[in-house]
Amino acid sequence: MSTPASPSIVPFPPLVPAPPPAKTAASQDRIWGKAVIANGYAGIPSILIQAQSRLGLTAMQFNILVQLLDYYRDPNRAPFPSRAELGRRIGVKPKTIQTNMRQLEQAGLVRREMRKTAAGDWASNVYHLDGLIERVRKLEPEFTQARKDREAARLRVSTPVGLRQP
Repeated sequence: MSTPASPSIVPFPPLVPAPPPAKTAASQDRIWGKAVIANGYAGIPSILIQAQSRLGLTAMQFNILVQLLDYYRDPNRAPFPSRAELGRRIGVKPKTIQTNMRQLEQAGLVRREMRKTAAGDWASNVYHLDGLIERVRKLEPEFTQARKDREAARLRVSTPVGLRQP
């Protein structure tokens, strides 16, 4: 014999999954817009930008490195654009690229690796940026300390005089 359901028992509503939390757009998306970022984005460390003259880079050499970084999307695959392609992007002759690339090589920032096609013809060079990456990494502690010093100075100034630490 079945017992009638008690009127005081209320069934639980079916479980409805919670909506996913709203994602906030990345800062670069907010600055440039998703449509622009969808066409690619090159990561350029601020230390590289700020230390351009300390690294001995001319404006042309810096531009070449930025172009190489635009091709450098996988740490296991060094960029290999042709001199003609780099020249077209920057608006200079391939010879200008070659001359500046040689100087970057002599400075130890770029290592050029010549490569051949399957048919034995020369293909575009592979450009290893290990030297540049190492030099920028060596500058990091100095830039980190400078940032900490700026933050400490800002905190001292924003703290009332009677509450400041000596």
